[in-house]
Amino acid sequence: MKKNSFVLIIFLLIGLLTGSIISQLLEPVPALFFLTKSSHITWQPSADLGFLSYDFDFQVKLNIANILGLVFAFWLYRKL
Repeated sequence: MKKNSFVLIIFLLIGLLTGSIISQLLEPVPALFFLTKSSHITWQPSADLGFLSYDFDFQVKLNIANILGLVFAFWLYRKL
């Protein structure tokens, strides 16, 4: 099977989603708090050009479960 960047992006997005779901499921378990503690990264580009104005708000919440999901997704992609 030919590997391309689109398949890699899909795999990584599925890995992030899986890590996020696992993180939410493990949140009530006090012994595994280190997997669910999130770090927030935000970026808010905006401009007002007179005739055009825009305002975006990007927020990424990373935790160890998400990163493990990314690593697992990349490992699966390499095994293809």
